[in-house]
Amino acid sequence: MKIQRLTDDNHNKAAALLRQAFPNSRYEERLFNNLHKKGRTVYEWVCIHTNRYIAYIAFTKAYRGNDVCGLHLAPLAVNPEFQHQGIGSELLRFALRQKEVKDTTIYVLGAPKFYERFGFVRCDQPKCPFDPGNKHFLALRNDPHQHFTVGYEPEF
Repeated sequence: MKIQRLTDDNHNKAAALLRQAFPNSRYEERLFNNLHKKGRTVYEWVCIHTNRYIAYIAFTKAYRGNDVCGLHLAPLAVNPEFQHQGIGSELLRFALRQKEVKDTTIYVLGAPKFYERFGFVRCDQPKCPFDPGNKHFLALRNDPHQHFTVGYEPEF
């Protein structure tokens, strides 16, 4: 098993992985395709096992108004055949060590019990426009004293 940056010539494999990982939703695959079509900055890595893409992680810019204030982690996907084996956790740990990610604020809208294991904490501020009450909105390296609604790329 190896982890590497997603390359332009392997987008179809990553899109197929997103279809497998989220069989009841096409949102993640559409988001992935639209971000790439619009040329948005996306930091992304894949986990490959025997020439199969088995996990994927991406980070996009987070905004305070027009200014970049960090990154959003979304999505983190693991092929169902490989779930519950620690592969998603390993990929997340790897990604959080990369230079593009390691010294910035990271926001995630997800399962608190999962992300808290990696140092993410639930945050009241900033506000997440997709999570009224911020019940599932967490951050890593966040300044909770800044009051604003965090922005996403328009494709979200």
